[in-house]
Amino acid sequence: MTEVGFYGVRGSCPCADPSLSRYGGATSSVAVDVGDGSPPLLLDLGTGCRLLGNDLLSRYFPGEPLYSGPAPHDEHITATSAARADGAFRLRLSAFVTHLHFDHVQGLPFFAPALRPDVHLDIYGPIQDLSLEQAFAAFVQPPYFPVGVGELPAEVGFLGLGDRAVVEIGAAKVLAREVPHVGRTLGFRVEAHGVAIAYLADHQAPAEGGRVLSSVSDGALELCRDVDLLIHDAQYTPEEFAVKASWGHSTVAYAVEVAAQAGARRLVLFHHDPLHDDDELDRIGNEAADLAGSTGLEVMMAAQGLTVPVAPARPVPA
Repeated sequence: MTEVGFYGVRGSCPCADPSLSRYGGATSSVAVDVGDGSPPLLLDLGTGCRLLGNDLLSRYFPGEPLYSGPAPHDEHITATSAARADGAFRLRLSAFVTHLHFDHVQGLPFFAPALRPDVHLDIYGPIQDLSLEQAFAAFVQPPYFPVGVGELPAEVGFLGLGDRAVVEIGAAKVLAREVPHVGRTLGFRVEAHGVAIAYLADHQAPAEGGRVLSSVSDGALELCRDVDLLIHDAQYTPEEFAVKASWGHSTVAYAVEVAAQAGARRLVLFHHDPLHDDDELDRIGNEAADLAGSTGLEVMMAAQGLTVPVAPARPVPA
């Protein structure tokens, strides 16, 4: 069965406080395990991917050291060459990054598999004026980080995606569509073994006079149409949205609206604001359940450590 694991669910910046302990403070990082033994697909590389990376090392390299660590450049080349002498990698991973704001990318140099020379990591993300590799290299380098992205021991590939791009990895098909946000941003639809999952981590709700409108972009609707699970931005309350209407995010009510218009079966509210503590998120979750009402839509709140099993709506033919 497909499972979706949440390793970082916070938006904007990582945060730590006892009042945030139940939902967590790490930023966007989600893993989709399609259930056929292949490595999970990674959605975003926020600070939550540090925890995800540790889990992947425990799963694929049990009993081995957690980190090999970035090495000086000449040692890195020697170690990498030795590890890849037979042209094989022990683990190949694919990460789909919605956009390049820090809360979605800054976990990369702390992602444990990236610190092993026997790992290959492909990073897919939106085409920018700079290449995707140049964009990552701009912040994974001194003085912002001790080493450059090219010095990470793993082999890291960067692949830019345009609107309507489709990537097939094993049994999974990933559709990318541009969605409204601040800067070029993608949403993703993952399909595998009869299950469909949509991921719209950052999604600007349409507004007029500080109030949310009910229209949904064609790209967002295509990603979300009849999905078994929709993971959607729900960062603001209506009062917050009224003064931040152009900041690139959605309200809970708009997330429910998108799910209802698209015919999604379940909705997971995601990208929680750093100002929202556990009690506030409990209140927001209850509000969302009330909004869903008798529509049949199941609503839940994303929390760090949550795993959601996803079964197809109809039996998949053998």
